[in-house]
Amino acid sequence: MKFVFDLDGTICFKGQPVSEKLLVSLEKLKARGHEVIFASARPIRDLLPILHKRFHQYAMIGGNGSMIALNGKIISTVSFNEETLAEIVQLLKMFNITYLIDSEWDYAYTGPADHPILNNLDPLKLARNIGLHKLTTVIKILMLTSDDMNEVLQRLNKMDIVVHTHGDEEIIDISPQGVDKWSGLQRLGIKEGEYIAFGNDANDITMFQHARPSIMIGDNAQLKPFATEQLILNENIETNLVTRLDELCSMDTLKDWGTLQETK
Repeated sequence: MKFVFDLDGTICFKGQPVSEKLLVSLEKLKARGHEVIFASARPIRDLLPILHKRFHQYAMIGGNGSMIALNGKIISTVSFNEETLAEIVQLLKMFNITYLIDSEWDYAYTGPADHPILNNLDPLKLARNIGLHKLTTVIKILMLTSDDMNEVLQRLNKMDIVVHTHGDEEIIDISPQGVDKWSGLQRLGIKEGEYIAFGNDANDITMFQHARPSIMIGDNAQLKPFATEQLILNENIETNLVTRLDELCSMDTLKDWGTLQETK
């Protein structure tokens, strides 16, 4: 069986790397013959610092599906086409939008110097912060502040792109059309119903829709209708995750789950 994990808020918390306790649990999955895949909104560059280097060869989906890495190398990316990008750049200027825009590796950042997102941005200094016009491709855009974010969101929703909002942070997250975590899994050759998904946010919805089962960490109103079970986010979350992973690691449990699903 394949186990697919979102990172932030799912198996790593408060901007800290994935704990050794959870890493050992993930290694037990692999030792039992299961496959472990990471699927994050972060670009691959920012995934690496929160995973111990012994996990850097694992399959990774970054940028909400716009980047695929395997065996330590980026093997596939999906970028905005020139026409769409030009339309978005016009919005950036019109509404005085500050942003974090990612290419395959380097990025352009114009946001506030104290924005919380900087805590997760290239902590190992692996890339360069360069001007938007110098980025060779654009695979992901985060809009951080604006003169009128509501109007910006309305305009973005009329475009052929994928838009997520992060309400707590008041950030708009944009990916190219057709790009999401499920599309990333498909590019890895993964089929519907052959993986277990763990996530915590709206950008995990497509991943949950095609999983068996799908386990939500915490309580997200958008994601909840697509979750088959829920783990409460509290001080015991890592212990509870380890316990649930041990249970799911059993082949009998997975067969039982399949039988249960077929009867629904």
